[in-house]
Amino acid sequence: MEKKHTARPYWIALLLLAAAMLLSILVGSVPISFAAFTEALRSGTETTAGTILFSLRLPRTILIAMTGAALAGSGTAYQGLFRNPLADPYLIGVASGAGLGAVAAMSLRWPYTTLGLMAVPLAAFASGLLTVAVVYALAKVGRAVPASNLILAGVAVSSFATALTSFLMLRSSGELRRALAWLLGGATMSGWQPVLALLPYWVVGLGILLTLGHALNVLQFGDEQAQQLGLPVTRVRRLIIVAASLTTAAAVSFAGIIGFVGLIIPHILRLLTGPDYRRLLPLSLVGGAVLLLAADVLARVLLAPQELPVGIVTALAGAPFFLWVLRRSRQANFWS
Repeated sequence: MEKKHTARPYWIALLLLAAAMLLSILVGSVPISFAAFTEALRSGTETTAGTILFSLRLPRTILIAMTGAALAGSGTAYQGLFRNPLADPYLIGVASGAGLGAVAAMSLRWPYTTLGLMAVPLAAFASGLLTVAVVYALAKVGRAVPASNLILAGVAVSSFATALTSFLMLRSSGELRRALAWLLGGATMSGWQPVLALLPYWVVGLGILLTLGHALNVLQFGDEQAQQLGLPVTRVRRLIIVAASLTTAAAVSFAGIIGFVGLIIPHILRLLTGPDYRRLLPLSLVGGAVLLLAADVLARVLLAPQELPVGIVTALAGAPFFLWVLRRSRQANFWS
């Protein structure tokens, strides 16, 4: 009976993910009926619906789901690492820093191949890692990282990175359209190549984070007590930063700068399932995928046939949520 109760959130999350993926596949400029969907599964690309499904809709849906999982997973890890409810990849500037690296790589006009696309996350990772190190160093006061300092440092570094990104975009006129579309967030590249290029970074980054749930639980007691409990705090902190930054950079490279997913999902799930990171991390991956898929569907239908960048939809939902979290974070028992 205990196991059944424990597994229930996972089953609910997976059912929501399946529903969100199906909705994402069926909805678009060319709607696909459920009958046409089932027929396409049987006949493959022999039908028009099958071609749309396997060449366009399915890779886009998988890319958006992977991006949402990456942003929510890294946001959960950052919040646990800094013990700060506002530590989201977007808010602390990591996404903007990774975006700077991605645009720098795009300005070199890498060929649109799987190997060429894999260079973009590497540049984004290096830039994102540097950004989180700078923000953390600027925000740190003694051994503490106050929420206000973290956000202010993140805003300052993010503004600087955004200014450099804009400069590179103006200098690279040939790639300006691609960079502008990417900057607003969304799956701007079609086909399976972006999915295949993202996959190794996604698997490595999130794979590492999923093994660190217990370590994140121990870190909630503070560095000194965690050290006394036998946790190699410095090594674990570095590993979390590297894995979360790699995950964020990979997501940003192929889906642009999408804000607030890493803020919204951890908070909702913490309220529903508790603060245990061994459960919170895997549920956040699924929850992030569901949220971003839902936002992507809204972006396609709100002004149809015109498509909104998904980053606009997440910002409209995330900004009020951020203000609520900011108010709630003043409570002493926020993490309880």
